[in-house]
Amino acid sequence: MAFIAYHLHWSLAEISMLAHRDRRRWCEEISKINDKINAAEQPERSVGIDIRQLG
Repeated sequence: MAFIAYHLHWSLAEISMLAHRDRRRWCEEISKINDKINAAEQPERSVGIDIRQLG
């Protein structure tokens, strides 16, 4: 939940009201955006961990 709060500046109460599936989806979307930003800044660097592979 801290990952979502950090990136979207949502409160714990707002994030807690989301279903687990929705929180995972938000994490995936934030990760995709971060990967695109990181790739643009450092093209030779590989992208981060895909949280979909974590389980």
